[in-house]
Amino acid sequence: MSSNSLLGGAPRVVNIGLRGFADEIASQGADVVQVDWRPPAPARRAVLELLARLGAREAAIARANDEGLRRMQSANPVLVDVQPAGKVIAGLGERVLLHAGPPIGWERMCGPMRGAVAGAIVFEGWASDLAAAERLAASGGVTFHPNHYFDAVGPMTGITTRSMPVLVVENRAPGAGNRAYCMINEGLGKVMRFGANDEEVLARLAWLRDVFGPLLGAALRAAGGLELVPLVARGLAMGDEMHQRNVACSALTLRAMAPHLAQAAGDTETLSKCLAFIAGNEQFFLNIGMVMGKSIMDPVRGLEACSLVAAMCRNGTDFGVRVSGTGDAWFTAPVEMPQGLYFPGYSEADANPDMGDSAIMETIGLGAFAMASAPAVVGFVGAGRASDAVAFTRAMGQITLARNPRWTMPALDFQGVPAGIDLRRVVESGIQPAINTGIAHRRAGVGQVGAGVARAPLGCFDAALVAFARSLGIET
Repeated sequence: MSSNSLLGGAPRVVNIGLRGFADEIASQGADVVQVDWRPPAPARRAVLELLARLGAREAAIARANDEGLRRMQSANPVLVDVQPAGKVIAGLGERVLLHAGPPIGWERMCGPMRGAVAGAIVFEGWASDLAAAERLAASGGVTFHPNHYFDAVGPMTGITTRSMPVLVVENRAPGAGNRAYCMINEGLGKVMRFGANDEEVLARLAWLRDVFGPLLGAALRAAGGLELVPLVARGLAMGDEMHQRNVACSALTLRAMAPHLAQAAGDTETLSKCLAFIAGNEQFFLNIGMVMGKSIMDPVRGLEACSLVAAMCRNGTDFGVRVSGTGDAWFTAPVEMPQGLYFPGYSEADANPDMGDSAIMETIGLGAFAMASAPAVVGFVGAGRASDAVAFTRAMGQITLARNPRWTMPALDFQGVPAGIDLRRVVESGIQPAINTGIAHRRAGVGQVGAGVARAPLGCFDAALVAFARSLGIET
């Protein structure tokens, strides 16, 4: 290349490392791509050496990963019903409460999680008021389990109890047939998933239980279910990434279900209120997307020698990762604070560390991994300029094994979304999986105070790699 061809046009810069240099270059109007790279810390050298030793098992790992990817990409998730959680989730009995993230007890729960737990206890009638509910939880009168132990997921606090109506998704792929569950999205504003627990919040949950849930369930049964893979494909083409931006998919769901809701409704007032509830909540599809993701990834878990990440989640205290080849084991590290934008009147000082099971979206290649399809969401989560959306997707492509041809992105010439997070690639590259997320106030009852991007801590993946190596007979 001649010097004239190299210097004749406007400069294009790739900045590796400190973001401040990229910001300065961008402020001068130059085209710059930021690469978040850093040399491995000395404490990680042993893990990187272990990674090299895994090369002796490469053939077995590749075969297992091919099977894991096949199960992901052949999944056929269909939203089939809405039912009370206690009716369809086996083992969800009295005084059993499910929460987001890896296992945690009352004593370590963050403020919003405690607030949601107390509200759910009152909702179920296990205590008469919030103070009594907190005493019951603190005394061991409630059994806590992660949603993931019960084929379920939940956003933010992720609270699920037996009376709450849950979305039911069935994976109809040949040989699968598994089902997954998630609470209906409550709407915007003051909601239990962000730790709110007053009378307004409980009244909305009661309406979802008594009116909206049964009507949506009847409509879904009459429709024969709602196929989700083609719906998500359309949403990607319309500007959604399915974690923080669900405008298109929520509207598409409303469009598909409105005739069946109209047939199932007993009166026009009920129908009008239910249609308005969906139409007024641009995040309505989030919970549907999450339970879809759970149904896709559960058949991937438990494959010997498979290094695919089967689940990522957080409870406001710990971040947890599950890897296919290590089964049901959790690998945890302290959860990080999201980086993002705050609503007027709030700042990082008000924020709670990241929480929720919604990182299942990134595990299937959506959310931050599909940011290229949703440049409008970049500004909302404080991730830079709209043009930076493509850089997020390309960076996540470095830690995945494939592209999903069923979910393509127009901005990348219809490439598939990055699919199949590989434990080894995360450890080797040091690239932390990005997660689009809402930000909750650290005190119970306040609710959402912003939105941003969180990162999965590398400590989870380093610990998982050690266990993965041991599962293959490699001493550590």
